[in-house]
Amino acid sequence: MSQLARESKVKNLLEKQKFNQKEISQMTDSQIEYYHWLYFEDSVYDYM
Repeated sequence: MSQLARESKVKNLLEKQKFNQKEISQMTDSQIEYYHWLYFEDSVYDYM
């Protein structure tokens, strides 16, 4: 993941107040992508 993409996803997670800065700084790119997907990505099942 690019640094810009990571910063954007970290910003979104911090705004959602799910994690603090210390927790996020210890996460891998994969973990950040997973939590961003979990909290921000829409699923087709959300609309059923």
